[in-house]
Amino acid sequence: MRGSAAQRRAWTGPAFWSLGFRPFFLFGAIWAASAMSLWIAMLTGWTAAPIRFSPVDWHAHEMLFGYLPAAIAGFLLTAVPNWTGRYPIMGWPLAGLFALWLAGRFAVFLGSTLPALAVAALDVSFLVALAAAIAREIMAGRNWRNLKVLGLIATLAIANGLYHAEALRGGSAAGGLGARLATAVAIMLIVVIGGRIVPSFTRNWLAKEAPDVPHPAPFGWFDSISMLVSLAALTAWVLAPTHIITALACLLAGLLCAVRIARWQGWRTGGEALVWVLHLGFAFVPLGFLAASASILSPDALSARAAQHAFMAGAIGVMTLAVMTRASLGHSGRALHANAAVTTVYLLAAASAVLRIASGLAGAPLWFLHAAAAAWIAAFALFAWLYAPMLLRPRPANAP
Repeated sequence: MRGSAAQRRAWTGPAFWSLGFRPFFLFGAIWAASAMSLWIAMLTGWTAAPIRFSPVDWHAHEMLFGYLPAAIAGFLLTAVPNWTGRYPIMGWPLAGLFALWLAGRFAVFLGSTLPALAVAALDVSFLVALAAAIAREIMAGRNWRNLKVLGLIATLAIANGLYHAEALRGGSAAGGLGARLATAVAIMLIVVIGGRIVPSFTRNWLAKEAPDVPHPAPFGWFDSISMLVSLAALTAWVLAPTHIITALACLLAGLLCAVRIARWQGWRTGGEALVWVLHLGFAFVPLGFLAASASILSPDALSARAAQHAFMAGAIGVMTLAVMTRASLGHSGRALHANAAVTTVYLLAAASAVLRIASGLAGAPLWFLHAAAAAWIAAFALFAWLYAPMLLRPRPANAP
C-alpha cells in the first residue's frame, strides 16, 4: 500500500487541500487572533455582536471549541496517516470537514438570530465528524494504541455540548463543567502526545547537535505514573474544582510533571527555538497544576480563572503554536529551524500566558489583562502572516 507521502506527491489539486494542517492551522490562527480582537471590541463597547452567549462565555467558547479543535484537527489529520500508514484525508472530504468547522464559528457568532439547538448541533457536529474520521483511520489501520486519542476527541465533543447547555441555563459557562472538561482534555492530549514528541524531537536534535551530552530519559514507569496522576488530578478538578483533595492531587501532579519534563534535558536545546519551545509549552502543564492547587488553598492570593489560564493560554496556547510551526515547516518541505520572527511568536505567546496568570494575583494592575490580550493577538497574527505563504503554496519540487 502506498503511504501518505506517495499520495501527497500524486495529488494534483490545490495545495491548500492536500493535508489537514494547511487549512486548519492557518484559519485556526486567524480565528485565535480575530476572536480575541472581537471580544475586546465587545467588552469596550466598540461593537455589538449577535451572539447568544455573554461576551465572556463566547470568548472562552471560541478559544476552547473554535481555535483548539482547529489546531487538534490540523495535527491529527496530518499525523494519523503516519501512524496508520494509510492515505491522508484530502480534497473534498478535507474541505467538508473544514466547512463544518467554519459553519460552527458563524453559527455561534450569529447565535441570537438562530435556534439555540441548531447552533449547538452545528457547532458540535465538527468534533463528531472529526472523531468519526479519526476512528475510521485508526480501525482500518489497526492502530489500536491511539484509541485513547480518539476517546479524548469524543470527550471534547461532549464538553462542547455541555458548554452550550450551561450557557443556555444562564450563569457563567466559561467557569463551568464543560469548560473545565474541555481544558482537561487538551491537557491530557499534551500529557500523552506531548510526552511522546517532546523527548523524541529533543533526542533527535541532541543526537545531531550535541551527541556527547545526556539525552532525554526513555519512557518508563515514572512517565506512566505521572500520566495517571495527571488524569486523576484533572478528573478531580473537573468534578470538584474547589475541594481540598483536588488541591492536593493537583499539587502532586504538578510536582511529578515538573520532574518528568526535567528528565527531557530541555535546557540543552537553547540553540534551537523550534525545540526549546516544546519544553516551554509543556512546562505550563505543571505550572497549571500548581496554580490550580494554589487557587484552591489560597483563593484570595490567586484567582481560579487565572489558574485556569495557566492551562489555557499557557499550555494550550504555547504548545499548539510550537506544534503548528514545526509541523508546517516539516510537511511543507522547509528546514526545521525557527528564525527570529518565529521565535518572536513563541515569546509573545509565552508573555501573554504569564501576564494573564499574573493578572489573577491579588493587587495586579488592570493593564496586565490588556497586555496579555495584545500579546495573544500579536502572536497568532504574526504566525498567520509568516506561515500563510507555505500553507497556501505547493510543497517545493526539490523538497525531500
